Amino acid sequence: MANDTLEQNRRHPIPTQPTRGSGTLLDAIEGTLADFLAAQIAALDAVDPALGGLARTTRDLVLVGGKRLRPTFAYWGWRGVSAEPIEPVLPALAALELMHTFALVHDDVMDDSATRRGRPTAHRIFERQHGARFGKSAAILVGDLCLVWADQLIARAPLPAATLFGVRARYDRMRVEAVAGQYLDILGESSADGWSVDRALLVARLKTASYTVQRPLQFGLALAGPSSPETLDTAYERYGSLVGEAFQLRDDLLGVFGDPSVTGKPAGDDLRTGKPTALLLLARRLATPAQLALLKTVSLPDAAGLSGAARLSGAAGLSDADIGAVAEVIAETGAVARVESMIRERVAEAVAALAAAPIAAEARAALIELAVRATERPA
Repeated sequence: MANDTLEQNRRHPIPTQPTRGSGTLLDAIEGTLADFLAAQIAALDAVDPALGGLARTTRDLVLVGGKRLRPTFAYWGWRGVSAEPIEPVLPALAALELMHTFALVHDDVMDDSATRRGRPTAHRIFERQHGARFGKSAAILVGDLCLVWADQLIARAPLPAATLFGVRARYDRMRVEAVAGQYLDILGESSADGWSVDRALLVARLKTASYTVQRPLQFGLALAGPSSPETLDTAYERYGSLVGEAFQLRDDLLGVFGDPSVTGKPAGDDLRTGKPTALLLLARRLATPAQLALLKTVSLPDAAGLSGAARLSGAAGLSDADIGAVAEVIAETGAVARVESMIRERVAEAVAALAAAPIAAEARAALIELAVRATERPA
């Protein structure tokens, strides 16, 4: 039944409700962000022009693009039980993009990534001004600024105090879980002894599922007020965890096999850093002795006896040919097919979790379509 529903929804676009004007949901999110950021730029410009420059760079990083998945999931989480006008909840929905930018900028600093969305990362932008140390320091401050601005934007939502308290609880949990997942992620790169597929999936649940799908859905439900049904909260929890895991599994595949011109990021970064993704761990488990020998040579965290910091700085010296060879071996082990199967299984289970949930029909259809779009994407 779940698979039939998936096939039906693949043939239809995601329903996107307009606001009271003529724009779409994404137009409303973009407009809310642009207006808020313009005011912040003006305020910092008045203090010192250099601060205005910092704010403008931050604005550009926020508005440069992206899927806007988090506010979209939050919107449908809210719309699942609410027929009210969208305007009062727009600041809270848009705030999730500021939190997302915080996470991306800090993640790029930790990974020393050169590009994001096909453009230079924040620390590389600032590096051009005053060198590498300044670039990383300024980028950290950009992330911090986005997190503060997200708090301010949520506080602007004209909602009852009881509702805002519930929203804030979801938001705080989302942030803690994102930090916890990021810590485990960098721990895996530096000390992956005993790391397992289950632990890699735990990282996926904390780092990705929580703040991409699961908590935004529950955040949106909280925007509808404290009387929202608990059964729907439970369904969102289940759906969000499954779709979020599938989203990260797709990321794992794109990190090795994605087209950089489409993903906006270099291919093979996970292999260069020895990140113990579910894909890589499955490949090791399924590999023949000869295949495992190659994987150990270039992709295990202790490859060449290098520390995580050394690998991140490029000391591992993996060429594009090396990356291509490892990718080919990973595919030959059957790990890619297994991950694709894991993605399909999770999406089907997520759809099933919504089947009996007390949710508006349009929201159910949108969430089913989002589950497919988020996990079958090319970037």
